[in-house]
Amino acid sequence: MSYEFDIFEGGLDEGYVEWLTGDEYISRAIRFEKLWNYYENPTTTSIAGNNSGSGRTYQQWQEYGLPLRITGISRSFWGGLESGENNGRIARKEVVVENDIAWRIDTIVDFLFGRKFSITSRASDPDRAGEIERVLNAIFEANGGMQFFQQLALMGSIYGFVDVIVRTDKLFAEQQEISTSLERCADKVVLEIIEPVRSLPVLNENDYRRIEYYIQHYYKQHNELGQSTVGGIGTVDGRGNVGSGPRESRCVEIISDQYWQRYEDGDLTAQGRNVLGCMPIVHIQNLPIPYRYEGKSDVEPLVPLQDELNTRLSDRASRITMQSFKMYLAKGISNFDQLDIGPGTMWNTENPNAAVEEFGGDESCPSEAEHISQVRDALEKSSGVAAIAAGMLRGRIGNLTSAVALKITLMGILAKNQRKRMCYGKGIAEMSKLILDALTKSGVFETDPSEREIDIHWPNPLPENVTEILQEAKMKMELGIDKEQVLKELGY
Repeated sequence: MSYEFDIFEGGLDEGYVEWLTGDEYISRAIRFEKLWNYYENPTTTSIAGNNSGSGRTYQQWQEYGLPLRITGISRSFWGGLESGENNGRIARKEVVVENDIAWRIDTIVDFLFGRKFSITSRASDPDRAGEIERVLNAIFEANGGMQFFQQLALMGSIYGFVDVIVRTDKLFAEQQEISTSLERCADKVVLEIIEPVRSLPVLNENDYRRIEYYIQHYYKQHNELGQSTVGGIGTVDGRGNVGSGPRESRCVEIISDQYWQRYEDGDLTAQGRNVLGCMPIVHIQNLPIPYRYEGKSDVEPLVPLQDELNTRLSDRASRITMQSFKMYLAKGISNFDQLDIGPGTMWNTENPNAAVEEFGGDESCPSEAEHISQVRDALEKSSGVAAIAAGMLRGRIGNLTSAVALKITLMGILAKNQRKRMCYGKGIAEMSKLILDALTKSGVFETDPSEREIDIHWPNPLPENVTEILQEAKMKMELGIDKEQVLKELGY
């Protein structure tokens, strides 16, 4: 690809960008594709399974982490499932996949953005503050509302971070026709969530917290047939084979605080000045990690434990299958495999040493059950999400006689939720500043920098007794706390 970086005044190296969109993109795609698939656990059509005796014509992605002795198939380097040949030496066993990752991630997202939060402006004038709040709420609603924030939390939880581009092209292009009414300007500000595999930031050499250039690399699919290109890991057949299908074009977008460019299949298709004069990127770490652009993924530490759980569940299923039916070993009886077995059935033989031995039948295996239980406990400790957070009580209802007991039981997810609120709350505040700055520079809705600070009021993620909450609010006002502050805490 031939780049034209003159607009960036020599601040961007062409060879470095080629490496980012080549080798680095592939390595990141392999890693991020694996994290997403461990969460989603997609189902694919099975070929090897048709003659395995299991009768199942599908495979799940988490089978990737099971040993060959269970699945009987080989795996691709690219991270997908392959119907590899094993020369008949290893038959497919009973495969059990219990996706313990997905419900834990969903529970984390529910605790963070399961209920609507409120935004209040720090502007000194109450009328002005109310106006700013209405503008921000209208723009967030136009971009999906709570669904937008839930997508943020899901992407961040899986990949460890998520980026949002505040796009204001429509706002500046149509600023002469847009009035100050919310209905006219709310849909002109687009908050675009960037899939982490597309994100290739160029950080400042002296300060890793500053983004010098933000590069996106992705493959755009067109609504017409053509020769497919390898748009990413597993998009064709997992091995890089090129075939026919929707036409794809390779796109690279570069954004700096002053300019932006967009390339498609190696050609510069668009460029221009960044009218905001600052980087329109909001970077949110899921859980902060020092000296790293990426944050901590909630999925990654669970992958080995998920593989161990699926392995042991599959071993148990295989054992149960072998022992659930009575089996017989016949000695000295000819054609025993052709004889009927049932009540009232008699066999005869002239061999005095003939014998029939019975074996099988389900037997208890305490060590196996204990090991599976300990793996589940390890998943709880690693994720911070107890089963009770998803509504699975397991006979513990007697321990939850008070709100304090419930909080202690859920201490892990509540502490993690509080850390996430700091990270995502900071991201929401940065988005609000960029939105208000864009509205000011476009002349649609002007604000002073001091008026662009906001506070976020988070709801209690635990079940609440409304009567107790109102009684507590009443006691606060009796102590002299401002009524408006109390109403904000209540979400009004």
